[in-house]
Amino acid sequence: MDNQERKQESYLKELIRVLPDSPGVYQYFDDSGKIIYVGKAKNLKKRVSSYFYKEPDNAKTRILVRKIRDIKHIVVNSEQDALLLENNLIKKYQPRYNVLLKDDKSFPWIVVKNEPFPRVFSTRQIIKDGSDYFGPYTSALMVKTLIDMFRQLYPLRTCRHALTEENISRGKFKVCLEYHLGNCKGPCEGLQAEEEYQEYIYEIKNILKGNVSSVLKYMKESMMKLAAEYKFEEAETIKRKLEILEGYKSKSTIVNPKINNVDVFSIIDDEKNAFVNFLKVVNGAIIQAHTIEYKKKMDEDVATLLPMAIADIRERLHSNASEILVPFKPDVEFEGAKYLIPKIGDKKKLLELSERNVKYYRLEKLKQQANQTKTPKEVRLLETTKKDLRLNKLPVHIECFDNSNIQGHHPVAACVVFKNGKPSKKDYRHFNIKTVEGPNDYASMEEVVYRRYNRLQNEGESLPQLVVIDGGKGQLGAAVNALRDLKLDEQIAIIGIAKRLEEIFYPGDPVPLYLDKNSESLKLIQHLRNEAHRFGITFHRNKRSGAFLKSKLEEIPGVGPESIRRLLEKFGSARGVEKAGKEELAQVVGNSRADKIVSFFKK
Repeated sequence: MDNQERKQESYLKELIRVLPDSPGVYQYFDDSGKIIYVGKAKNLKKRVSSYFYKEPDNAKTRILVRKIRDIKHIVVNSEQDALLLENNLIKKYQPRYNVLLKDDKSFPWIVVKNEPFPRVFSTRQIIKDGSDYFGPYTSALMVKTLIDMFRQLYPLRTCRHALTEENISRGKFKVCLEYHLGNCKGPCEGLQAEEEYQEYIYEIKNILKGNVSSVLKYMKESMMKLAAEYKFEEAETIKRKLEILEGYKSKSTIVNPKINNVDVFSIIDDEKNAFVNFLKVVNGAIIQAHTIEYKKKMDEDVATLLPMAIADIRERLHSNASEILVPFKPDVEFEGAKYLIPKIGDKKKLLELSERNVKYYRLEKLKQQANQTKTPKEVRLLETTKKDLRLNKLPVHIECFDNSNIQGHHPVAACVVFKNGKPSKKDYRHFNIKTVEGPNDYASMEEVVYRRYNRLQNEGESLPQLVVIDGGKGQLGAAVNALRDLKLDEQIAIIGIAKRLEEIFYPGDPVPLYLDKNSESLKLIQHLRNEAHRFGITFHRNKRSGAFLKSKLEEIPGVGPESIRRLLEKFGSARGVEKAGKEELAQVVGNSRADKIVSFFKK
């Protein structure tokens, strides 16, 4: 393990050391800052520790652990809340290593459809069509129970007909079996008024929002009124519905479904820094969580910093929530939004949750303050490469050359360009060998290197700090000759890499350099070499394929290049031309040439 790997391991262990023993969701990030895995835990510290202090039990987990470069977490109230939040984050970010979570296994919602005589049903897909969605629910059984309860309480339609006034008045639909069973009152034939049906929907929405008591009160009043009117059978029906509704227990979601499109902010500070946590709540679910740190410059207080943070985060995350939960009212007002300082209830719990997250974040920072800021991966890679290859300049711009030919036919070369350690594909270049005849890799290499840097000089373009030649001492020597002719051999560092033993050759040095097979420098050079080989082979294959297509047709007497071009455009290949009938050929090149082509292929 090299020094850099030890630093990375130490950094991750420090993160794990300060994790809370609380339920929550953890997120793993790779070296590019992308979320690669989201998981839930009853105890965050124990769960995350198990990835690093126990041998992973499968290959997928081992690969995942090797790619982790950073860890973040969100604290929640319970393991069930963690389950729901994990699902929301997975759907939002689609991490690479959560591939087993499919859309059809996401948590269900109950939807009240935006349509005449609204249907009420379960779904796992939210469509922005004005419909009302309630959930998500942790249990599909709970959803089924609720839907069944609504069908017992209210005669709801289950058909998908568009029950517009026009369609109903035209008699477009007929009642179905549900009507004859008493489960539906037949709105499709105009047998039920929409006002009565909307009363059912109003009560259903109240139940789904948790306002069960108002519905119970309404039912009890209706039951007593019917009983006073001696309508005992109808009163008994309502009594049975009351018993069903009273037995219903509220569903579980992350937060109360009444809390919709709300931003939550909390803040703590010390002498040097302030920390602000943000939670975004939509449709009763936390879909975003973010904590930022502000470094104080003028001993600002939290009253000054909180409105700054609210403005910054809402702009960056494009939030337009009309309600903002805060621990105190800031001096700055935001258009279209109002502040709320919750004292009791679910909104108070949300604010407390945000405050716990910001406190944990600050604790992590305090315990990590001895750690220096991590060097960006690109800079670290280039510095390591400079050191390992004994270069005088940081190799920000690297170019690699590769030759391709088969027995001297169709010789080509490829040049790939890496900037800041990554491929810059728009700068890749192909070369047709112009001055060399026959299979001469050395002369071909000298030609393309000379052409490449002669052109860059003439056009005033920037030159690379390092050139890599795919080949041994012979190809390297030829490339050095080209740079020497251009008087660039002192400005550009150049090396060769031999395939067999991954030997690194320097100009004028007969002893090769052997890099550690796990070193970042060697992996970068191998990436360059492999990319140049791939790019060159693709070009060579295309060129060779094109030449083969034309070669057979060029043997036909009396058929010139223009005719060949038209034939290939029409039939795609020489084989296609061979299979074509005389009449088809004549339409492209005329009767005379069509006869010659048919005669040629018959021979």
